[in-house]
Amino acid sequence: MTFYGHELAVAEGLAREAGELLMQHRRAGLKVDYKTSRDDPVTAADREASKFIVDGLKHAFPADGLLSEEETDAPDSRVGLERVWIIDPIDGTHEYTEGSADFCVSIGLCVGGEALLGAVYAPATGELFSGYVGVGVRKNSRPVGFSERSAFVVSTSNTEYGRELHRYGLPGLAPSGSIALKLARLSAGEVDVTFTMSPRSEWDIAAGDALVRASGGFLRRRDGRPIVYNLSRPHIEQGIIGGRPEAVAWLETQLQANAIPTVHLNVQPGDPAWQALSPADQAELAGEPGVCIRYAGNRVLALLVVDPRTRTVQRSKGDAFHLARLTRDVTRAVGPLQDEPPQDGPRGP
Repeated sequence: MTFYGHELAVAEGLAREAGELLMQHRRAGLKVDYKTSRDDPVTAADREASKFIVDGLKHAFPADGLLSEEETDAPDSRVGLERVWIIDPIDGTHEYTEGSADFCVSIGLCVGGEALLGAVYAPATGELFSGYVGVGVRKNSRPVGFSERSAFVVSTSNTEYGRELHRYGLPGLAPSGSIALKLARLSAGEVDVTFTMSPRSEWDIAAGDALVRASGGFLRRRDGRPIVYNLSRPHIEQGIIGGRPEAVAWLETQLQANAIPTVHLNVQPGDPAWQALSPADQAELAGEPGVCIRYAGNRVLALLVVDPRTRTVQRSKGDAFHLARLTRDVTRAVGPLQDEPPQDGPRGP
């Protein structure tokens, strides 16, 4: 087994210092801007913390690749490298700007496309979760791991719970903000399993994924396929699920029984989600690069076909509620959409 003690110590130190920088910014007062919508805030603190972490990692590990949410990505400089650091200087920016403690600094190291090492620091509460695969996880230097509870606690998105999940009657739901902090708490046994309906990006989950794996669990896509890191387009493009293996197995049955939707962006014929499309849609859309669906089981709830160059909506159909959720996810991924035509399916409540 390869040891990563030096890498972990560097990541822990940078996470703590970046966290203090974030708290200084919040005490001084924040100016909030927005990327794609009001759901997608950004502050000067995001950018300053990102630069601090990136500079520190460059100095300590000059041969490694770097990917940060707040830095201009240069895929050619990292794709193909064995090691890449994947950073979210503030995961949970909305909570950060609102004065909540539910945000964190997330620093992950991926090796050969797999999440291997993570440091997740919640500066408002002083909690540092860190570790790597093969040695386990520590919270503030104390060894932690999965719980043994039989009534599973399901960590879910505040936003997804408020908009939709509260309707389904899933047991054990515990809504919160930051996905990186959800995964860190999961690795420490504070919750047991998590899932999302909407897509996530590599920087949202890399460090937390490593911590879950270090505790003996896993994180994967909702369609059953593994998550691969350091791709040229660093987005998972669909919902995720992960945690204690027995809790994940239980949750899968719950999601299927309750027909909980997920989104898949840029669906291609080889993807499992392609089978949810009707034969007519499969024939028409084969080869299209911007097919995006929201589906549950084998039923498509909403469909958008978007030209990736112009962000023009070429086709739109589905229930109005699900189409709105899908449009939000597509907008967060590619930016504001252009010239959306009237939808060609029935409108829902």
